[in-house]
Amino acid sequence: MASFGDNELQFGNIFIPEEWSDAADSVATTWPPPVAFVCGPKNSGKTTFSRLLVNVLLQRYKKVAYLDTDVGQTEFTPPGLLSLTTIDKITSDLSIPCLKTPERCFFFGDISSKRDPKTYLAYIFALYDHYRRTYLLSNGGSPGNAGVPLVINTTGWVKGIGYDILVDMIKHISPTHVVKIYISAVNKNLPAGAFWLDDGNGAAATLIEVNSARQDSFNRSVLVQKDACLLRDLRVMAYFRQCFPSDMKITTIKELSRALAAHPPYEIPISSIKIKHLHCEVPKSEVFYSLNATIVGLTVDSEGSENFPDCMGLGIVRAIDTFKHVLYVITPVPKSSLQKVDLLLQGFIKIPTCLLQVQGCISPYMSADVLP
Repeated sequence: MASFGDNELQFGNIFIPEEWSDAADSVATTWPPPVAFVCGPKNSGKTTFSRLLVNVLLQRYKKVAYLDTDVGQTEFTPPGLLSLTTIDKITSDLSIPCLKTPERCFFFGDISSKRDPKTYLAYIFALYDHYRRTYLLSNGGSPGNAGVPLVINTTGWVKGIGYDILVDMIKHISPTHVVKIYISAVNKNLPAGAFWLDDGNGAAATLIEVNSARQDSFNRSVLVQKDACLLRDLRVMAYFRQCFPSDMKITTIKELSRALAAHPPYEIPISSIKIKHLHCEVPKSEVFYSLNATIVGLTVDSEGSENFPDCMGLGIVRAIDTFKHVLYVITPVPKSSLQKVDLLLQGFIKIPTCLLQVQGCISPYMSADVLP
């Protein structure tokens, strides 16, 4: 629950300093609905600030849109996805992430944009354009009953190509506010001022600069320390935990591993789908071998002008039987959505090793059902 006092906000175990709460208030009190772009180097607190900003905006708006551009440390989805999610409830504890069903998402298939910056940007632009068409008001309305603000969280890659990507994003989106967070290591920060402008030319935006806050004035925790690889594995496991009822007793990794191994998979006719490998080329003779025991994006091949496949969710390819011409897939995606899927995308999102190493559970995922 949010509490107020001593010019600070507290959400759960996270204490927000006055500088941050003032910055969030500054964004939230503008009209028309703000489009806020949050940026800064790794471990500066972008995600925590974005969560705070969403909460503050929800005190004025019925819902807030959230564009998640960090494929490695996703906010509401498993890793490897770029997503647009709408939120209508305040988060009581800023230290606890949660899975939500996005309004629209794309499977990028990697934890970094480095391998394919062009596609990465194209997906982000398509998500923002969807938001703009659906929610952004051009005229009229009043706070509380019209308009949906947007919060854009970004990666901590702010040098080299990562810097160029940030600039391209800002130029396309033209946010009303850019919130830039600084850390104490000066050489790792973004340039001072409106770094995205070329010789003073470009879309106007209100620049808000704040310092990272590891601790508040009372030495209380402000930022959640991250183990990136562990968090990604936890996200994947939490996602596939959704294959089972919430009241089903699954409290350990071993229990989840066994439950997934025993879970009846969907049968997907090979003739009904296309298969595409992202960020690499696979010989045609090796397609099924490479697909077996992997995580794939379950997508719908769009016929629109964007030609980007909408992602319904993720699946584990449990096995492939080329005699029966079927794939066996484990996924929490409901059958009604799965029936729309006509394209499987394979990237570099892996089944967590801890799920494969539990004794007695490795063989179901490494099935020998792929036949030559």
